[in-house]
Amino acid sequence: MAFALAQRLQGVIVNADALQLYRDLRLLTARPSTSDEALIPHRLYGILGPDESSAAGWWRGRAVAAIDEAWATKRLPIVVGGTGLYLKALLEGLSPMPVIPDAVRQAARALAERIGGPALHADLARRDPLMAARLRPSDRQRVTRAWEVIEATGRSLALWQAEKGQPFAARTHTILLMPERTALRASLDARFLAMVEGGGLDEARSLIASPADWPIRRALGLNELISYLKGEVSYPQAIAQAQAATRAYAKRQATWFRHQFRADQTQDAQFSERLLEEILPKIRQFLLTEPG
Repeated sequence: MAFALAQRLQGVIVNADALQLYRDLRLLTARPSTSDEALIPHRLYGILGPDESSAAGWWRGRAVAAIDEAWATKRLPIVVGGTGLYLKALLEGLSPMPVIPDAVRQAARALAERIGGPALHADLARRDPLMAARLRPSDRQRVTRAWEVIEATGRSLALWQAEKGQPFAARTHTILLMPERTALRASLDARFLAMVEGGGLDEARSLIASPADWPIRRALGLNELISYLKGEVSYPQAIAQAQAATRAYAKRQATWFRHQFRADQTQDAQFSERLLEEILPKIRQFLLTEPG
C-alpha cells in the first residue's frame, strides 16, 4: 500500500517500524524487497546491527531528517510502520528525558546480566511500581532502562514520559488501515508461513548464537524458530507458537492505535490496491487545503 501511494504521489517512504530497522531480518520483519527499494526512495530500513538498540528519540531525530530531505527534493514524505510509540513521538514530541550517568547505566546492565530480567523487574516493582506495572518481566531492555532512570533520578520513568515535548512542526494527515479481524488473522498466519518458507528460517539460523537479550530478538517469530533450530520444539510447534504471538501482537496494536490516534480509519477484508481509490482523494484534499 505504501509503495503504491509513493508511486502515485512521488513520495519517499520513511520507516517507523522498530524491527525493520535491523538489516539481518528482511524477511521475518517484512521489510520492503530490494526491487521495491530500488524503484522508490526508502529511508531508515536495515540500518542497525543485531546488537544495537533504538529508542523513540533516536528514531525521531533520523525520521525528521529524512522528512526534511524529502521536502527538499520536492517529494512527499510517507511515514509507514507499526511502532506506535515512534509515530506518537514524531507527532507529539518527546518528554525531556534525564541524562543517565555512564556509571549508572553500566551498573544497571551489569545487574541485569547478573540477576536476570525477572529479578530486576521484581526490584523495579519495589522501587517504581508505577513503571513496573507497564512492563513485562521478560522485557529486559525496557526494565533495565526503567531501573536506571529511577536509580539516577529518584523519579519514575512513567512521570518523565508524562511530560509533554515539542510537537512536530508540519501539518500531517494520518491514515489507519484496520482490516476485518477474522481475515487479518488468516492473513497473518499465511504470511508468517510464507516468510519462513521463503528464507526466514535461514535468517533465524544466522542468529542462533545471538544472546537472548539482543534487541533484534524481539522480532516476532524469531525466538520460536531459534527454539526449533536448537531442537527444543518441533517445526509445527514453532510455527503455531509464532503465529499465535503475531496474532496477539496485532490485537494489542489495533487496540493501541484506536485509542491513541485520531485518523482516517479504512476497513477492508483484504489489503488490496483498490483501497488507493479511497485513500488518494483524502490525501490530495489534505495537500490542497490551506493550513489554518
